[in-house]
Amino acid sequence: MRTRTLLTLAGAVVALTLPAAVPASAADTAVLTTGGAGGTAVASGDTLVANLASGTAATLYSSATGTSGVSCASSQFTATVGDNPTAPGTATESLTAHTFDSATCTSNVIGVMGVTSITVDNLPYTTAVASDGTVTVTPAAGSTIQTTVKLRTLLGSINCVYQTAALSGTASNTDNSITFANQRFTKTSGSSLCFANGFFTAKYAPVTDGGSPVYVN
Repeated sequence: MRTRTLLTLAGAVVALTLPAAVPASAADTAVLTTGGAGGTAVASGDTLVANLASGTAATLYSSATGTSGVSCASSQFTATVGDNPTAPGTATESLTAHTFDSATCTSNVIGVMGVTSITVDNLPYTTAVASDGTVTVTPAAGSTIQTTVKLRTLLGSINCVYQTAALSGTASNTDNSITFANQRFTKTSGSSLCFANGFFTAKYAPVTDGGSPVYVN
């Protein structure tokens, strides 16, 4: 009896001192996954693509609360995955393309007859996606995030150039989206028909990797 008691006591002590086993899948979950939250890690070098969420528009308005400016019904971004560490952490991507289909763009600015093109300059940009859903887009060192809006006006074609130091967005697993809300750009060149500030709002969903929705962990 005494021997059995000592063995039982020793076993209990060992059980208390050893850490609980953690499933490998939970311990190794990457920040970006496909197949669901906690799913298969997105590989470095993979290409992520997203269009505007269905029924939404990308807008560049002259104020955060106004509706005067430019609106596009079709836009897409493409990014290449860099580092995708174990969660919690921050994954990095290189934003290599960000396009707007000018055929779907309109403007309600007085004197503007239409939108010829919207071009995102100075690519690629670095995109950081944190486990809490925070998305940050920054330019290369010594550069700036820049967008050139070419408009048709009563006085001819004009270029409106807008710049900002960085963009902040939010990723959501509900619809695998990234949302940018009222991100402020400042006009650096252009005629008086170009509004002084541009506030960019857009929701891209779903973000996909080879057609599979991407989740943030």
